[in-house]
Amino acid sequence: MEALGSDPKILLKLAAYRMPFGKYANRLLIDLPEPYVIWFANKGFPAGELGEMLKIVHEIKVNGLEYLFKPLRTDK
Repeated sequence: MEALGSDPKILLKLAAYRMPFGKYANRLLIDLPEPYVIWFANKGFPAGELGEMLKIVHEIKVNGLEYLFKPLRTDK
């Protein structure tokens, strides 16, 4: 997983990244319910970019950092 600090563009991308499938399809990843993200963490994140983004969301949610995305939101 690429560290957030190494590329600020990742935060901007994550702020607009949407869940591509399932019950929460088209919802911003940062808006996914924490229990759902924790479920992925326990069961295994998907491969590829989605999995990497979900790993970052997991770290953000378990550390209570969602507020960092308020100024970055594209769905105002």
